[in-house]
Amino acid sequence: MLKHQAQVVNIIQNFATEEEQSLQAKIEQLAGRLFPRQRKKREQLAAQLLEMYTQACDKDFLVIHSPGGWGNAHWQDVLDWEKSIVTGVTATLEKLGYSFIVEQYFRSGDVLWGPKSVFREAQFFLWGASFRAEVLAEELKFIVHNLPKVKVVLVGASQGAAFNNTAMMNIDNPERIYSIELGTFFPHMPRRKITERTLAIDSNGLMNDPMCHRDLWVATKAYLGAFYRWLKYRAIGKPMKFTHCINTPGHEYRWEYPAICGRITEFLTTKFREKR
Repeated sequence: MLKHQAQVVNIIQNFATEEEQSLQAKIEQLAGRLFPRQRKKREQLAAQLLEMYTQACDKDFLVIHSPGGWGNAHWQDVLDWEKSIVTGVTATLEKLGYSFIVEQYFRSGDVLWGPKSVFREAQFFLWGASFRAEVLAEELKFIVHNLPKVKVVLVGASQGAAFNNTAMMNIDNPERIYSIELGTFFPHMPRRKITERTLAIDSNGLMNDPMCHRDLWVATKAYLGAFYRWLKYRAIGKPMKFTHCINTPGHEYRWEYPAICGRITEFLTTKFREKR
């Protein structure tokens, strides 16, 4: 009897090992295709994707937050109103009875993409070109293919919203992948793609968003004022992130605004219903 039990344990352990080896091989193959000449980036991408897979494998939802601004703000530095959207989404999923894990996806400032780059952001802002969005798309396709029960919800505001939309456009059939996008900057508006799996919100319900509707005078004043505040805080020895110095009326999407929580809650409950 004990011998038989030991054989069963060995079989299970060998199967688990084979499964892990197969998964690792698939991840390395994908990383090799995306970064054929950059060994370090291959290793970093493989580690990132393996962590994402491991975190999501026993959950109903993988919620991915793409920060606005430079795309490099860790959770503690994310603007309060942007945080409120992510926590509102997860609270709604929890009320519906689903389990979830939240992951942040950075466009810059991490080990994979390195420091923020004005050139890369300008390319993305003006022409929508983003290899990073292509990489995210490949990671998402890998997740939904290898975790057939997991659904993905992308959450992004401002440049993060445009980034998520670009990633969605790089997926031919984004089955089980959804995107909630708030305050997309005006250059991205003509090229973005809205599907039945996308919720795009371009107004907070209180006033028009100048960043969405190309109000260049208001936008210019907001950024000039932000630069002044940024310099002032540095001068008095209390440096503040530039994004925290920007004050643009209308470009603020707090969860407590009825037009925001109402539309997002309706989107989530319509798409997923209550878990039984």
